[in-house]
Amino acid sequence: MPGADLLAAVLAGYLLGAIPSGVMIGRVRGVDPRGSGSGRIGTTNALRTLGPALAVLVLLLDLGKGALAVLAGAWLADALGSASAWPAALAGVAAVLGHIRSVFIGFGGGRGVATGGGAMLALAPLTMVPVILVFLVLVWRTRYVSLGSIGAAVTLSLAAAVLYALDLAGLPVVVAAASIGVLVILSHADNIERLRAGTERKLGHG
Repeated sequence: MPGADLLAAVLAGYLLGAIPSGVMIGRVRGVDPRGSGSGRIGTTNALRTLGPALAVLVLLLDLGKGALAVLAGAWLADALGSASAWPAALAGVAAVLGHIRSVFIGFGGGRGVATGGGAMLALAPLTMVPVILVFLVLVWRTRYVSLGSIGAAVTLSLAAAVLYALDLAGLPVVVAAASIGVLVILSHADNIERLRAGTERKLGHG
């Protein structure tokens, strides 16, 4: 069936991304991260609500599900007789959407940063070198994790475009990077408003 590889990859990617790692880990301490802080289920709110050790675990799980989605997309394409790179790329995008709007928790979720990072590490690891650097520098200089994440999302699209121009990445990587970047920025809409208003919380300030 034409397109079966894409449909299967997108569905698998979404369901993997939708696994609410932060909520699951929060149960270790009897805490639901959705009930305090930003109400999100990602690493930053896990740091506020669950502490550093469990936040690292949430980070690793969210990275892992993004990477696993890409690998699952590639495997499904191969199993269905397709040599296309699109299923893996779109599975990574779907994983980010699943993390942001998880069917398992009433379509709430996180902001997609770690899951998107995991997907891109599996798709095109070189894109993540400038992304990580920009994220770390922005957070270090401003103490705003949200600003670092937004800067990283923009950098991701630019890095993929450069790799494409150098013939080091294909069009599926560029589309995936741009799509993930847009999803991450859109998920930070409330942070952007607070940054404009000067009311955004800084790292370590609760």
